[in-house]
Amino acid sequence: MKIVDLRKKDFLKDENLKRVKNRGFEFEEEYLNSVWNIIKDIKQNGKEAVFKYAKKFDKANLNEETVLVKEEEIKEALEKVDEKVLEALKFAAERIKRFHEEEKEKSFFIEEDTGNILGQKVTPLERVALYVPGGKAIYPSSVLMNAIPAKVAGVKELIVITPVKEDGKVNEVVLAACHIAGVDKIYKVGGVHGVAAVALGVEPFPKVDKIVGPGNIYVALAKKLLYGIVDIDMIAGPSEILVIAKDEKYIDYIAADLLSQAEHDELAAAFFVTPNENLAYKVKEKVYEFANKLERKDIILKSLENWGYIFITKNIKDACIVANEIAPEHLEVLLDNPFEILGYLKNAGAIFLGPYTCEALGDYVLGPNHVLPTGGSARFYSPLGVYDFIKRSSIIFVTKEGFKKVKEPAITLANAESLTAHALSVKVRK
Repeated sequence: MKIVDLRKKDFLKDENLKRVKNRGFEFEEEYLNSVWNIIKDIKQNGKEAVFKYAKKFDKANLNEETVLVKEEEIKEALEKVDEKVLEALKFAAERIKRFHEEEKEKSFFIEEDTGNILGQKVTPLERVALYVPGGKAIYPSSVLMNAIPAKVAGVKELIVITPVKEDGKVNEVVLAACHIAGVDKIYKVGGVHGVAAVALGVEPFPKVDKIVGPGNIYVALAKKLLYGIVDIDMIAGPSEILVIAKDEKYIDYIAADLLSQAEHDELAAAFFVTPNENLAYKVKEKVYEFANKLERKDIILKSLENWGYIFITKNIKDACIVANEIAPEHLEVLLDNPFEILGYLKNAGAIFLGPYTCEALGDYVLGPNHVLPTGGSARFYSPLGVYDFIKRSSIIFVTKEGFKKVKEPAITLANAESLTAHALSVKVRK
């Protein structure tokens, strides 16, 4: 990890901070062309190209008969999964459902004194694809976080796309999570080729209205390039965490929480911001002490080398400014009274307050969604929620009396825009 001193007047101009702020753009330049070439190949060559890439990237020999997970495979998976894991999935599912029930939107109507009726009709999306990562780790928690708010919203058909193991099977815990969450179909493809298949509707894959869920940089770019052909939730890139702290009594907590994101992949990011210089160096030492004892040591060390930063600020208020500039996916406030600075924090996917609110709890069992904006997009994106699985239609009904009230202003504005046919369509009505 690199320690950067920001205790200077123009600290926002620091080159390291600029690099962190622009990390999403840096990824795009490196991978964009290769992603686009795969999409073009699938558009031109259909399922043959999809299965070709499945073999190349996932080492899986798939065809139309084997690409869809069968009911027997799900039953077999449920028998294999440890009962304690199943109970934990059900526990998490119930909490996630309870939280997302609060996000539901309702249609509404307003009746004016003239009898005009204005309103909004809320309709669930018909078919949604949930991307479930399956590369360096398996993510049954992502199934719950994607599928449950979609079900709460009322989505008619939920499908999962996910990479398989070399034996051509989906991880049994992922299948168990799909079963618990009520997923309708599961396809054994991931990566750019999986995203393109359901976005374009390449047979035998159904065309979906929206693709949601986190993935690696290739998946994120595929979603971005296909946006417009299909809707997406957000451009979710490599995972990231930013911790704000000042007390040395939390050294172990800080170090462990930074590592909880660094272990995702080599492009994951771990940022620590503190006004305590002594703590900065102690945390760095503790991070490497812990890292060298963990199973995913090689991934962690590469991640820390690429995107591990400790920023030293003059005070906690400046630490908040740095956090807002970076706009992290996960923001931990490891202070005894974190609510004191909550008002200063504007940009984050999720804000974890206090020493016992570790990000890992949010990944699994707290209830709020763990599909969050990354790469600085928390400045304008929100966590995945029920609102991502609905669409809104305006409802308008005008009476004859109501028409008289709005007629002349409409004609005036139409003429001001030189759209005389617009004006005519109002004038012809008596």
